[in-house]
Amino acid sequence: TIVGPQDASRPLVVIDAGHGGHDPGAGVPPVQEKQLTLMLAKALRDELLKDGGIRVALTRDDDRYLMLDERSGIARRLGADLFLSIHADSAEDGALASGASVYTLSERGTNETAARIAARENNADTINGVRLAGKSDSVSAILVDLSQRETQARSEDFARLILREGRGRFDLHDEAVQSAAFVVLKSPDLPSALFEAGYISNPAEAARLASEAGRKAFAESAARAIHAYFAR
Repeated sequence: TIVGPQDASRPLVVIDAGHGGHDPGAGVPPVQEKQLTLMLAKALRDELLKDGGIRVALTRDDDRYLMLDERSGIARRLGADLFLSIHADSAEDGALASGASVYTLSERGTNETAARIAARENNADTINGVRLAGKSDSVSAILVDLSQRETQARSEDFARLILREGRGRFDLHDEAVQSAAFVVLKSPDLPSALFEAGYISNPAEAARLASEAGRKAFAESAARAIHAYFAR
């Protein structure tokens, strides 16, 4: 469902709350990734609607499972102008890891951490080790022609705006835009970014992200980045 201005000429943002249904993502009750991402997605939607001028749709607004291809497919079918997928990371060192990161698509990640996160998120289409989509575990490179390069450049612009607006509002794990082979970002004609809100394996950070203040900090920063993106 698209909410916001009735004017179809207004830009449309599709917000994707990662995981859901039988796929809880990272973390353990009472705060699991699928719950946290939905809270953050709804907070951003409400902030954008409060500001006005931008139409918004969520890929899911309840605890349901969506294939990775469905998520970007929803955005493309709706004719979205921008796509943001929200996730939360986890790490073996637990409470030692913290901070948010922003990713755009690439064949190869910027570092080993990016490759690890992409592999974990791409396996969301797996149950008990069986690939639901019938695809290989590795993500094929998207051949970038001139039009696709423009889309990638816009994605990177948007990602940089998220980082710019987030500085001072929430902790950053990576100060620069990262890149990884996320399936959910594969649409070659839709500017897209993936926001890792923080480390849900860090109890203090998980509690902060789930709090009203944490949701507000994220929503206000991301909304400012979205408005700045369309203003350009």
